[in-house]
Amino acid sequence: MDNSWRLGPAIGLSAGQSQLLVSLLLLLTCVQPGTDVAAPEHISYVPQLSNDTLAGRLTLSTFTLEQPLGQFSSHNISDLDTIWLVVALSNATQSFTAPRTNQDIPAPANFSQRGYYFTLRANRALYQARGQLHVLRVGNDTHCQQTKIGCNHPLPGPGPYRVKFLVMNDEGPVAETKWSSDTRLQQAQALRAVPGPQSPGTVVIIAILSILLAVLLTVLLAVLIYTCFNSCRSTSLSGPEEAGSVRRYTTHLAFSTPAEGAS
Repeated sequence: MDNSWRLGPAIGLSAGQSQLLVSLLLLLTCVQPGTDVAAPEHISYVPQLSNDTLAGRLTLSTFTLEQPLGQFSSHNISDLDTIWLVVALSNATQSFTAPRTNQDIPAPANFSQRGYYFTLRANRALYQARGQLHVLRVGNDTHCQQTKIGCNHPLPGPGPYRVKFLVMNDEGPVAETKWSSDTRLQQAQALRAVPGPQSPGTVVIIAILSILLAVLLTVLLAVLIYTCFNSCRSTSLSGPEEAGSVRRYTTHLAFSTPAEGAS
C-alpha cells in the first residue's frame, strides 16, 4: 500500500512531491559504498595440473600447470590487461579478496600473513596459441626476491595449494577463473628407527651376522700375519762365503823322491 499520501501532508508536501521523495529514499537505501566497482567476470575454467607423464610435475617446492589456452577471449578483457596466477593455501581461499589497485598486489613475502600471493604475470596474447607457454611451473625461480611483486619463488611447504587466474587492469579486477582442486607437493622421506622392541627373529639374525663378521675379520687378520711372516723368512740375506776345503791332487808327472840309503 502506498503511504506517500501520509508523508506529504506531514512535512507540507503535495502528493506528487511526497511520491518523488519516497523514490529518492528507496534509491539511497539501495546504494551502498563500493557498489560503483563492477564485480569481475567469472570464467568457467578450472586450472589443471600438467600431464602425468611430464617430468617434474610435482616436486618438493614446485608444481606444473597446463596453460589456459583461449580462456581469456572475452570482450571485457583487453590485450593490455594483466593476467595473474593467484597461489593460495586451501584454507585461505575463502578469505581471498581481489586487490583494487596494482599497489595492493601481495608478493610472496606476504604469503605467511595473507595465505596467498600473485605470480606468473602474463597477458592474453601469451595464452592464445600453443607455442608461447607450454606449461606453467609454479615456484621455479630460485633467484628472485620474495619482496618483489610477481616473484615465482619456490613454495615453502607441501601445501595443500589452490590456484586461479585473475585478470586486472588499472581500475581493478576484470575477470577471474574458478579455484583449482587441492595440490599437494612431494615430501622428503626421513629415515626413522623402527619404534618399539625388536622381534626375537631380528635379534637372532643380528647376532649371527655379528658373529660371522667377527670370524671373517679374524681370518683375514690371520692370513695377513701368516703372509707377512713367510715373506720375511724367505728373504735371502747376503753374507761371507763359506770356506771350501781344497783337496790336494798328485799328478802323473810328479817325480817320486828317492828312498834314503839307496845307492
